[in-house]
Amino acid sequence: MADTTAVQVRYFAAASDAAGCVKETLDLPAGASLADLESVIVERHGDRMRRVLSVAAFLVEDDLTRDRTVLAGPAVDVLPPFAGG
Repeated sequence: MADTTAVQVRYFAAASDAAGCVKETLDLPAGASLADLESVIVERHGDRMRRVLSVAAFLVEDDLTRDRTVLAGPAVDVLPPFAGG
């Protein structure tokens, strides 16, 4: 059995609406990237989430990124663009 790691994912704004929750814990293979995390999230939450993630940024620890090659975890915030201002 491959090594796995638990990743705490928090969803904001449209991502929360698409997920139907504000946070969840997902088990990913050790060394998984944000692209891997994105695949798992879309598999769980469907096409609406796919559209949200296509414009979202991710906060991994203290780093805001759109680079899907970055390693995921242990906590990732999904940040779609916010309206208003």
